[in-house]
Amino acid sequence: MNKILVSLLAIMLPYISIAQEATEQGLDQKIDAVFGNATGWFVKLIFYKIPFSEDVQVFWVLFPLIIGALYFTIYFKFINVRGFWTAINVVRGKYDDVEAEGKVEVSPSEFTGATDNPDTIKIEGHEGEVSHFQALTAALSATVGLGNIAGVAIAVSIGGAGATFWMIIAGLLGMASKFVECTLGVKYRDIDADGTVYGGPMYYLKKGLKTKGLGGLGKVLAVCFAVFCIGGSLGGGNMFQANQAFQLVESITGGKTSFFHGKGWLFGLVMAVFVGIVIIGGIKKIAKVTDKIVPFMVGIYVAASLFVLIAKFDLIGAAFGQIFDGAFNAAGIAGGVVGVLVQGFKRAAFSNEAGVGSASIAHAAVKTKYPASEGMVALLGPFIDTVVVCTMTALVLIITGYVDANNSGMNNAQAILLTSSAFESVIDWFPYMLTIAVVLFAFSTMISWSYYGFQAWAYLFGRSKAAEYSYKIMFCVFVIIGAAASLESVIDFSDAMIFAMLVPNMIGLVILTPKVKEEVVKYMEAIKRLKA
Repeated sequence: MNKILVSLLAIMLPYISIAQEATEQGLDQKIDAVFGNATGWFVKLIFYKIPFSEDVQVFWVLFPLIIGALYFTIYFKFINVRGFWTAINVVRGKYDDVEAEGKVEVSPSEFTGATDNPDTIKIEGHEGEVSHFQALTAALSATVGLGNIAGVAIAVSIGGAGATFWMIIAGLLGMASKFVECTLGVKYRDIDADGTVYGGPMYYLKKGLKTKGLGGLGKVLAVCFAVFCIGGSLGGGNMFQANQAFQLVESITGGKTSFFHGKGWLFGLVMAVFVGIVIIGGIKKIAKVTDKIVPFMVGIYVAASLFVLIAKFDLIGAAFGQIFDGAFNAAGIAGGVVGVLVQGFKRAAFSNEAGVGSASIAHAAVKTKYPASEGMVALLGPFIDTVVVCTMTALVLIITGYVDANNSGMNNAQAILLTSSAFESVIDWFPYMLTIAVVLFAFSTMISWSYYGFQAWAYLFGRSKAAEYSYKIMFCVFVIIGAAASLESVIDFSDAMIFAMLVPNMIGLVILTPKVKEEVVKYMEAIKRLKA
């Protein structure tokens, strides 16, 4: 391990110098301009806004995400509500005995497209890599982050308090999408002889669609998803996180007078070393880190939010009044009720990524022989991410009076500072705690997205050690570049790639919905037998 880390640092050093020189000479701006000209068409395509009126423009990507979530909610008879306590019990381990029920035959045969996939039987007889709780925290660590702090502040500044209501509704619907994609992620995963799990949309698109006689389409969609996932992992899941975390640390510690001013490369190097230590260990090491970091940072954030709410207890009723009134009577807000609805749905979709397919990669590594059990666990993700954490942020902003349309033009760094000011008005030392939380949010997001990107990389380039370390070293280098340089076009492009993932993924989810239903029936029958 030590030799690997030394080699990793040795390879990074030239890139550190390049990143620092680029920042000093403004080369990053030149690179950004060239890259923006080359990829701008793709960004505009993915984030194209459909004009509904002079005041209301809607990202087209919201439609497949929300309509798909509504379809899955209805198809599975509100599984996001009915399955909630079952999901809690699965995480608690109440149904662990179901996993030991009977003996599953291990089949050495290749996939034939028969009624039950022999590959799946082989996998169901395998132990897997991580627990239900670890899989949930690994997936949550990729979504709970800057969007829950900065994104919510922007959403309520533009859409008012009413955006919170629609954000919650979208989060509840997104639970059904997570359930479907993560059930499929486990059902069609691959497991190597050494126990390493490879799963996610790449595999259920390829294998699952073949069972429907759409093998050619499945292969094309799987490759498209993998390409988009790699791009998203290096930008939105890496560079953006490092960049925003550094900006906040620099601002909190004195701005231009800060020790860190102009030393993004140093901050990035420290982050890269810690990220490298974790990701070299694979999903087991990642899960061991995230199952400690995620509950801690979410707990701290929610506790601080509750402290603010208790301190301002007399204003809670009025806050909820603003939320409900603003959701259905948005006078003075651009676009009225529709504009408010769009802002709420946008924040939820961009925060929990339900329907994008990324979370199914982490959930695929769970120890289970019932895919639907992990689907149940996964539906808790949007609830925690959006319904709990995002709503807490919105309530703090509303109650402390930091919802102001004049702030609608904020960038992410400014939005974090606005949220920090809202907490500071009640807890004067909280900006420092929030800074630590943001760094931890960024760190956990990076290590989870490194896993997502590697899975896609391995799908395209093979599962050799050379392929693995080439990706992981590249990922660590991008941490440093992200913190040291200002590459907005690169980050915009990677964000576009993350949401481009929804196109192949949603096609596969809709086609494979009946397969998910079969798994639900199988798992619920197993639970009934356990209770009998």
